[in-house]
Amino acid sequence: MFTEIGGFVELAKYIDHTLLKPQAAPLDIDRLCAEAAEYGFAAVCVNPVYVPLCARLLDGRGVAVATVVGFPLGANAAVTKAREASLAVEQGAGEIDMVMAVGLFKGGEQGAVSDDIAGVVEAAAGRPVKVILETSLLSEEEIARASRLAADAGAAFVKTSTGFGSRGASVEDVRIMKEAVGEGCLVKASGGIRTREDAIAMIEAGAARIGTSAGVAIVRGS
Repeated sequence: MFTEIGGFVELAKYIDHTLLKPQAAPLDIDRLCAEAAEYGFAAVCVNPVYVPLCARLLDGRGVAVATVVGFPLGANAAVTKAREASLAVEQGAGEIDMVMAVGLFKGGEQGAVSDDIAGVVEAAAGRPVKVILETSLLSEEEIARASRLAADAGAAFVKTSTGFGSRGASVEDVRIMKEAVGEGCLVKASGGIRTREDAIAMIEAGAARIGTSAGVAIVRGS
């Protein structure tokens, strides 16, 4: 059961403060990083082009820099995803959020999907890799199976959504994912989480991280 300690402090530690809109400009990223440092969020999550800027702005501030790989469709070649992850790490990323090859998964190409994830995990060189399943495209059975596959391939987290699908995270998605991976892998809920109540419900269902562009409003309860 989630309980708040010291106002918003505990809740803030769950949040990846996210800005992945294509029109996001450097000044928007400056503001994102300033807010993340002020509120003590776990990480910022940005497109790869902004990794060097975030790494510089957040150096020594106790906030990780996360970036996306194979985003938002997951349909890049495996070698491309691995190189994208490697470059992001070289430029200062501390966490990688990769999109699973959803079409290959649904087509029964489990080995190729596992190899794709394992390649990014290797390229991340010890940094946590979060595998985005895009749960809106999967059945409950597929969510559970994809979660186990990602965990077995070395993912540190399984993640619900890109935020670009037909829907975002649901409490039921999170429950299914957490039950599937057990204690050996964490769950990130992302997509459509905009209120304090939404965030706490996801945490109570088993999420260890919340991806949201509404982090400030959530921790302030506004």
